[in-house]
Amino acid sequence: MKKIVLTGGGTAGHIYPALALLPKLKEYEVHYIGSNGMEKDILKKFPKIIYHEIPTVKLIRKFTFKNFFIPFKLFSSVLKAKKILNEIKPNIIFSKGGFVSVPVVIAGKRLNIPVISHESDLSMGLANKIILKRCNVMCTTFLETSKLSPKCKFTGQPIREEILDGNPSLIKSKFYDNKPCLLVIGGSLGAKFINEKIIENLDQLLSKFNVVHITGKGNLKEINKDGYMQVEFASNIGDYYSSADIVITRGGSGVINELLCLNKLMLIIPLSKKCSRGDQIENAKLFKKIGYCEYIEEENFNKEKFLKLIDNLLNNKSFYKENMKKANANNANEKIIDLIKKTERKDN
Repeated sequence: MKKIVLTGGGTAGHIYPALALLPKLKEYEVHYIGSNGMEKDILKKFPKIIYHEIPTVKLIRKFTFKNFFIPFKLFSSVLKAKKILNEIKPNIIFSKGGFVSVPVVIAGKRLNIPVISHESDLSMGLANKIILKRCNVMCTTFLETSKLSPKCKFTGQPIREEILDGNPSLIKSKFYDNKPCLLVIGGSLGAKFINEKIIENLDQLLSKFNVVHITGKGNLKEINKDGYMQVEFASNIGDYYSSADIVITRGGSGVINELLCLNKLMLIIPLSKKCSRGDQIENAKLFKKIGYCEYIEEENFNKEKFLKLIDNLLNNKSFYKENMKKANANNANEKIIDLIKKTERKDN
């Protein structure tokens, strides 16, 4: 049986897109190399995948003496990954990015194992810039990103099959009336800024919507209002997506491309440049330019603009939905699987 190694971690956006390929990997023995982090917890729900743990190292985006130890830690991680890969002898590695994937790809390159990687965001992250030099192909979610290198190929974002057949009644049945549903999701780790603004404007929102608020782990608040529901994390995210008329979210490529695939109205509040490299802002600006969404940056946030953008989405929903339908955003999985089969090592 052929073997494939999946790798990537740090956030759900580095994990779930790789797992989206699983239904089309039935002819492979599937291994996953990750850290002792979120990916390890998520992979516990996939007992058929063989999990391998390596130490991980991440660049801290400010001056700290911890960064001076990165080369030594990376060397150790590469040795560990190389040992695991020697034992598995995979036909190919699929990397979804994040710093845990860097030592895996470096080790794979040294062992002449083909590597397919994927960049979700409009601009390439540091980990994937390192990986680009060592992979065979870098798949990209956005056409513009594919122009960065001859190795880059536009495929789109891998989409989980389970989000395509959600059951809206499982969520809507929890409310007494049939007002439109506003879904708030800040990503796998939650979003403090978004959570605060939803609570501050909750009464105005509840006048028009039932509000479903996915807060992130440890962020639940004791609020008891008709039409308002909180959960920390939604494993059945497809049901939540399907129930939503409008979604307020961060600008992570994984979530916004899933919403694009489902033609869901979205208001994006991207992570501030103070806390990131600005990739979510770039994603949001591009989606706005094409006509997929509305967005508001944290630095420019005010109550009036926030509520006006939500009204604009609802009042002009046909405009956004028609633009999203043209994207044809649900065929990336097949393109990536085709590249994997064309690139994999045949001599195992």
